Amino acid sequence: MARKTFFCVDAHTCGNPVRVIAGGGPQLIGATMSEKRQHFIREFDWIRKALMFEPRGHDMMSGSILYPPLDPQNDVGILFIETSGCLPMCGHGTIGSITIAIEEGLITPKTPGKIRMEAPAGLIEITYKQTGNKVDWVKLTNVKSYLAATELTIVCETLGELVFDVAYGGNFYAIIDPQKNFSGIQDFSAGSLIRLSQKLRQQINAKYPAMFIHPEDDTINGVSHIQWTGQVINPKSTARNAVFYGDKAIDRSPCGTGTSARMAQWHAKGLLKLSEEFVHESFIGSQFVGRIEQQTELAGKTAIVPSIQGWAKVYGYNTILVDDQDPYAQGFQVI
Repeated sequence: MARKTFFCVDAHTCGNPVRVIAGGGPQLIGATMSEKRQHFIREFDWIRKALMFEPRGHDMMSGSILYPPLDPQNDVGILFIETSGCLPMCGHGTIGSITIAIEEGLITPKTPGKIRMEAPAGLIEITYKQTGNKVDWVKLTNVKSYLAATELTIVCETLGELVFDVAYGGNFYAIIDPQKNFSGIQDFSAGSLIRLSQKLRQQINAKYPAMFIHPEDDTINGVSHIQWTGQVINPKSTARNAVFYGDKAIDRSPCGTGTSARMAQWHAKGLLKLSEEFVHESFIGSQFVGRIEQQTELAGKTAIVPSIQGWAKVYGYNTILVDDQDPYAQGFQVI
């Protein structure tokens, strides 16, 4: 009998789960976190499924594994795992993982209040505020983000023709704003948005094959998330969204890479200026504060360097056993 033990710390970022695997993660080969991600996908994806899917996880489960930095100038490397796969970058996952890592003493920053984090998508610079042993907030400066395509169309069998943009903020997002056949997320339940998104994402990637590929890393490709938008709950918020990921999940947080993608979309359309505050609201009303820190270029495209600030709360410790005699050792999903 083979049995693997994982020591986890569980938290949530503005409502969305984060499970940090503090012990039991696999040794990975690669000169970059992107290469380590590819090694994980090839040989260790069973760990993601075992810890994220039922019966040990659930449809919204998201997590990470911490690694020593590849560059000694940096503080930590992070691999992001969730029900949707092994992601290049995760904003809410970064905020939650850094909160856990600081509060639980899993990393010791070289400079207190600052962290240089290696993600598969690139280097992420982070600041945080700590009071006693608690982290009040985490602010990450994300990878270069940009508007990849605008005014594309797809026919949704339920709603009819939809017009959408695609933007990159660490993952590729199809952004669907209110329009003739979609009044906004305020008029839809999370369940109905999930049902719409499941087919829509497949249709978008089928209609626009090989259109969305990161210009510097072709392992980051295809629309992985659908971002629906609509009316805010709090009148002080700038905008509101509901992000579909995985097979059955709506992000309970405002979504960090999704917020970055949307700020890139707004900036490209002249709706958001450099350094202007962008308060992004989730489906449940929790908030991230975003800003465009810099305007830049990415492979000849106009891009932005966005920052995202949010909070997370640790709520438990979890020792998880994966036994190969368990018929559901690698988890399952009920679609």
